[in-house]
Amino acid sequence: MIVCGDGALAHRLAAELRDVYREHVTLVRPGGAPVLGTRLAVPRQGRAAVLLGRVGAAVTGTPPAPEGPAGSTVEAAEPTEPVLASAGVDRAAALALVYEDDETNIRAALAARRLNPGLRLVIRLYNRKLGQHLEELLDQAALVSRPDLDPATLDASTTVLSDADTAAPALAASAVAGTSKVVHADGLLLRAVERTPPGPGQAADPGLCTLALLSATASDPAGQEGSDSSGTAGPLLLPDPGTVAAATGRGTIVLETVTHSGPALPASRLAGRGLPLSELFSRRLRWAAAGTVGAVLGLAVASWLTTGDHPLHAAYITLLDLFAINDPAVGESTARQVLQLLTGLVGLALLPLLVAGALEALGAFRSASALPKPPRGLSGHVVLLGLGKIGTRVLARLRDLDIPVVCVEEDPEARGIALARRLRVPTVLGDVTQEGVLEAAKIHRAAALLAVTSSDTTNLEAALYARTLRSDLRVSLRLYDDDFATVVYRTLRTAHPEALTRSRSVSHLAAPAFAGAMMGRQILGAVPVERKVLLFAALVVAGHPQLEGRTVAESFRPGAWRVLALDTAAPADRRPDLAVPHPADGEAHPTGLVWDPHPGYVLRSGDRVVLAATRRGLAELLGRHPRPGPAGPRRPPAGS
Repeated sequence: MIVCGDGALAHRLAAELRDVYREHVTLVRPGGAPVLGTRLAVPRQGRAAVLLGRVGAAVTGTPPAPEGPAGSTVEAAEPTEPVLASAGVDRAAALALVYEDDETNIRAALAARRLNPGLRLVIRLYNRKLGQHLEELLDQAALVSRPDLDPATLDASTTVLSDADTAAPALAASAVAGTSKVVHADGLLLRAVERTPPGPGQAADPGLCTLALLSATASDPAGQEGSDSSGTAGPLLLPDPGTVAAATGRGTIVLETVTHSGPALPASRLAGRGLPLSELFSRRLRWAAAGTVGAVLGLAVASWLTTGDHPLHAAYITLLDLFAINDPAVGESTARQVLQLLTGLVGLALLPLLVAGALEALGAFRSASALPKPPRGLSGHVVLLGLGKIGTRVLARLRDLDIPVVCVEEDPEARGIALARRLRVPTVLGDVTQEGVLEAAKIHRAAALLAVTSSDTTNLEAALYARTLRSDLRVSLRLYDDDFATVVYRTLRTAHPEALTRSRSVSHLAAPAFAGAMMGRQILGAVPVERKVLLFAALVVAGHPQLEGRTVAESFRPGAWRVLALDTAAPADRRPDLAVPHPADGEAHPTGLVWDPHPGYVLRSGDRVVLAATRRGLAELLGRHPRPGPAGPRRPPAGS
C-alpha cells in the first residue's frame, strides 16, 4: 500500500493500514514536513518509526504489534511519475492520494494510472462533482490500457472520498444531543440513534439492533470519550444480546429506522431564493401606497359622477391629471377644475413615494446579500466556530437537520461564507479570541458550541471562554492530538462536571473510510461511538469463510461484525456503489436490500450483505493478514 500526502490524514491512514490491516505501507511525504502536523514537535530523525508506532496506538487504542509488515518512507516535494515509480507503484495493490491540494491529487492519479492500469486508487477531493467525473475517467483509462481486465473488477478500482464529507455528520451529531447519525445505503438511510441510559433496574432498549453500549452512565453522563483509547471502561461495539440485557445504566447506539432518503424539501427551506413583499417594502410605505391608490380611485369615481363620462374614460382623465400630462381644465365646470387640482396634489405626493420605495427595495436587496445578524430572541441554537472546509460541510449538515445555527468566522472570504449567506444563517465576523464575539453569537443562550477551526489552541480557547459565560454549555472540539484531547477532556470534566465535553478528530474519523476503500471494499459510512468508529460496509460473501455457508445468526461475532441487510437483487442488477443515493430523476427506484434478515438464512457465495463492523473486525474479514478469532459452527452452503 502506498500513501501520498502532506497532512495529518496521510499519517493516520498509514498507521491504520499498518496496525489494523497489517499491510506493508510506503508513505510518500514532503521532505521536512512535520509528521503530526504543526501541533507536535517531532525530531526529524526516526519520524516514520514514531509515526507508525505512536499514531497507530492513538488510532487503534492498543500498542502497535512488534511483529508484522514493516513500513517505509519516501520524501518528495510532489508525487511525480519518478517518485511514484521509486515508491513501487507498479507493484502496489493500492495508492491513496490525500494531499490538501485537489490538483496535486488529480495529476498524481493520472500518472499512477499510466504506470499501473490495474492499481486501486483512492483520491481525496473536496469537489464532489469533479470527483464523480474523475472516477469515470480513470476507470475508462484502465480499461483502455488493459482490455483484458474484467469490468466487474473496476467497481472499486477508483474511489474519490472527501474527509470533510466523511467527518461532517459525526461532528454535527456530537454537538446536538439526540441527533441521528445517518449512513446512506442503496437510497435508504440507516439511522443510528443515541439513547440515554435507562433508569435503575431497567435494561437498555436494543431497538431494532444495538450497535454499541456507551461508556456513559447515569452518574457519569460524559463517559470516557476524552480519547480514542478509553480503556476497558470505554464503549462496547456490537455487543451480544446477553451483554445488552445485562447492561444497566449505560447509554446505547441503536439502529432505529430505515427510511427513504431525499424527501421533498419543505417550503420554508426555499426561503432565501427570493424576497417576499414584506421584506422589500416597509409597512409604513405599503400603507402610504394603499392610501394613494385609494385617493386615485376616489377621484376617478368623483369624475365619473360629476361629468357623466364613461367610467373608463373618467379613470383615464384622472390618470392624465395625476401625472400632469393633461390640458388645463380652462372653461370647464367648477367641479372638473377642482378635481383636476386635487388630482395634481395627489400626483405631487406620488413622486416621493416612488423614490422611497426604490430606496427601500435597494436596501432590502443589500441586506439580502449581506450576512444576517443573530436575532434578538434566539436561543437553543448551535454556535459553529469556523467556516473552512470542514465547517462548511458541518453547516450544511446542521441545516439539513433543521438545527438553528449561528456561525463565527474571522475571515470574511472563508469558504463557507457564501453558503451561510445563501442559507441566510446568522454569522458573526470576528476573532473568537476577542471579547464580545461569542457574546454577539448569543453563546449564553446556545445549546452547544462546535469549534471546528484548524487550530487546536483556538478551539480550546473558545471552549474555555464559553465555559466562563455558561458552565453547563455542551462543547464539542475538533482536536487532532489524542493525548491533548484526553487532558482537555479530563480537566474540563473536573472543572464542570455538569456539562458535556467531546473531542473529535477529522483525520481520525476519515482514516477508516480511506483505508477501507484501499482494501477494495465499498464503505457506506461510519458512525462515531464516542472517539471510536463503527463502519458500515457492503461485502460479497464469496471468499470469506467467516460468512459463507453460515447462517446470519452464526456469522455474528460480538465486538467484530454483524450482518444487517441482505441484497436480494441479481448480481447483474446490483448497483456498484450503495453509498451513492439514487438519482433524483423523479422516478421510483426500488431497493434490493432486505433489512433484519431471518437469523436462520444461510449466506451463499453469491450473496452481498451490508454489515456493521469494527475496524479490527473488518480487517480480519477482508485483510490479507487475518487475525485468529473464535469460529462458530460451520454449515455447508445451501444446495450443495
